[in-house]
Amino acid sequence: MDDLLTRLHTDLRAGLPAEALITDPDVTASYTHDMASFCTAGTPAAVVLPRTVEQVQHVMRTATALRVPVVPQGARTGLSGAANASEGCIVLSLVRMDRILEINPVDRIAVVEPGVVNAVLSRAVNEYGLSYPPDPSSWESCTIGGNIGTASGGLCCVKYGVTAEYVLGLDVVLADGRLLSTGRRTAKGVAGYDLTRLFVGSEGSLGIIVGATLALRPQPPQQLALAAEFPSSAAACEAVCAIMERGHTPSLLELMDGTTIRAVNKMANMGLPNTTEALLLCAFDTPDPAADLAAVGELCRAAGATEVVPAESAAESELLLQARRLSLTALETIKSATMIDDVCVPRTKLAAMLDGTAAIAEKYDLTIGVCAHAGDGNTHPVVCFDHADEDESRRARESFDEIMALGLALGGTITGEHGVGTLKKDWLAQELGPVGVELQQGIKRTFDPLGILNPGKLF
Repeated sequence: MDDLLTRLHTDLRAGLPAEALITDPDVTASYTHDMASFCTAGTPAAVVLPRTVEQVQHVMRTATALRVPVVPQGARTGLSGAANASEGCIVLSLVRMDRILEINPVDRIAVVEPGVVNAVLSRAVNEYGLSYPPDPSSWESCTIGGNIGTASGGLCCVKYGVTAEYVLGLDVVLADGRLLSTGRRTAKGVAGYDLTRLFVGSEGSLGIIVGATLALRPQPPQQLALAAEFPSSAAACEAVCAIMERGHTPSLLELMDGTTIRAVNKMANMGLPNTTEALLLCAFDTPDPAADLAAVGELCRAAGATEVVPAESAAESELLLQARRLSLTALETIKSATMIDDVCVPRTKLAAMLDGTAAIAEKYDLTIGVCAHAGDGNTHPVVCFDHADEDESRRARESFDEIMALGLALGGTITGEHGVGTLKKDWLAQELGPVGVELQQGIKRTFDPLGILNPGKLF
């Protein structure tokens, strides 16, 4: 093993500048894991921070020659363990490949390297009157490469869709070091199998993304928001269904349950009544958002809202949305650790999902707060527990599994935007079924016959 490690370091140095290779164990240890709980991580043999495609190719050729696993990483803001190191692996951190290579306002595309931070790209294209809609909650730090690897979403998905819908083409270094270009720069294109979409959400298990061509949209008008208080989650979910059934297209439709509301109130003194069991936040960026909010306000009242507060300005809208932005931070103050689930169900099953989660919390005697991208049925139950309490940690993990089982039973999916990683790999097989697993494992073998790309993730 020592001989292999020595040769690995020697061979990597042969094609990398000194500053790109880290072998000091005290430093490499800081690259072992992402932000997921209950996900094991190994000790990297080396960390490489390349700046060029050629350097990534050298790493993959070396890894193939020596049969060493490679784990690609971005900002490590993920919540599924997909970026966790494997024992003795090369961690390939792409954060230094952070150039925006092109913004084309005519073709409405951006060409970027994987380490570009989501918020940096968003602000850059805003200067051209354009927008890049996907906006994960970690958008100020997460990278485009990571967003693509996990097929991330965000608050605006109800109207604008998820990351996959904006990836037109990719440059990918394969396991053996070859460079593959997929997709296109054109508005349309159906030549061959859609390999681009195959890489989106593959969590680094099929290749290393080193470049992306992304679709852009015209920058929308400033949105206006509304907050509606409800006496139950079921009433709020009834309002969600009514809003969507009537054909409204909100730019944001978010829900917080009573547990989350009380946590936010305690932390930030938001002034929401303790009797409020659900808070629905709705926003429009249409030409006449005030009229849309008025119509939605009536639907909320008809569903049982006790209070409806529409904003009259962008500043007021931000104040209304502040509670949602504080949700996770507030829930993290309840206990020393949290597990954030990511179950997506049909909108018609949203109430059953929230009520079922509340029953699971009671069964396991745990605090579980739920915030949700209600407009697309994507719930984020947050299990709060004491990491030092062995029994409570066990109950937290079991409750997490029951929440995923509930989601599947309601016709949903185990992950809407966080990915599978190691946290949910056992559940992936249940969702896909044996035929689906067999075909997907065959795809994995085609792209990675030696099994060195992010091993142990997904399957």
